[in-house]
Amino acid sequence: MRSASYMGGHASSNHLLRLRQKKLKGKAGRERQGAAALNRILLVQGLRAAAALAVVLHHVLHEAYGSSGLAWLAGPPWDAGVDVFFVISGFVMVHASARMFGVPGAWAVFLRRRLARIAPLYWAATLAFLLAMLLLPGKVNTPAPDMAWLLASLAFLPWARPDGVVVPVYSLGWTLNYEMFFYAAFALALPLRRGRAVAAVAGALGGVVLAGWLWPPRSSALAFWADPIILQFVAGMGVALLAARQLRLPGAMRWVLAGLGLLLLLALPAEWARGLRFAPGATLLLMAAALGPTPALPGPVALWLGRLGDASYALYLLHPFALRGVAVLVAAWGLPAGLASALALVLAVALALACHAWCEAPLTRALQRKG
Repeated sequence: MRSASYMGGHASSNHLLRLRQKKLKGKAGRERQGAAALNRILLVQGLRAAAALAVVLHHVLHEAYGSSGLAWLAGPPWDAGVDVFFVISGFVMVHASARMFGVPGAWAVFLRRRLARIAPLYWAATLAFLLAMLLLPGKVNTPAPDMAWLLASLAFLPWARPDGVVVPVYSLGWTLNYEMFFYAAFALALPLRRGRAVAAVAGALGGVVLAGWLWPPRSSALAFWADPIILQFVAGMGVALLAARQLRLPGAMRWVLAGLGLLLLLALPAEWARGLRFAPGATLLLMAAALGPTPALPGPVALWLGRLGDASYALYLLHPFALRGVAVLVAAWGLPAGLASALALVLAVALALACHAWCEAPLTRALQRKG
């Protein structure tokens, strides 16, 4: 009995040990997967930062000081950073919503979180722009808004301004009108499982574009939403599905995709519709960033990639204020064009980092906790 008891205890101990080892291996595996996911997102963050900086550079080049100070950079289509943003947005929504698919009521949580993330800073930027219009009459090239146009802008609805152009009061918000349209479609599909949800959103957005092509709408809002640019969200969602299915590309192939993506952004004909012209290149760049681990990076580089990526939304929305401030300095002090251009870029980044750290991130966390 004693021998049997001993053997039983020994077998039980071995069994517990094996279970513990299996549990530890499982935990380590999950930690490795989590680290890999963070690494993939780090490169995506870096791509998002690069896209925001490209948009800033595009606008610097349209300033009087930038057109001469950075004339040697005037060739590439820097505004394609917006299209890279859209593709990344499709990827991030699928990646960040992994636990929401198929969950009842998740759509409402998703929309509250998106509004908490997007709306406050945009509304603040719009109000600051209105204040600038009041304080600097004649210095802002935008018609005085009526109440309908202002309310539509704050509600992310396409609306024609007095001269007929469909653009928000704060013109950079045109991209957010597309983003919110995508978020609404995405939220409606969240009750489905991930693959079916992505297919449903792709079908819905593709159907809107097809309908707009076959039956051109008279409504300016419907015509706005039927632009092929919304298919860039679909491309990003497709890359997210590949990443979720653990597709890993060799490093050499990722470099080839990145180079080919840049080449397509530069080379496709300007006559093409914007949504089709920049989508292939932006998608290839995202694939290069997302479908594999991040190479070993020095700590400071990784830190700043993450920070600039986090602050990219603030950089996109707030950089016109920095650029206009530098224009005032140029007029007052006669700064050399090259120095003014560099100062504009530095101030735009500094303003974005400060706003994100001290205003945007704390406010977003607070609002999302309440939601």
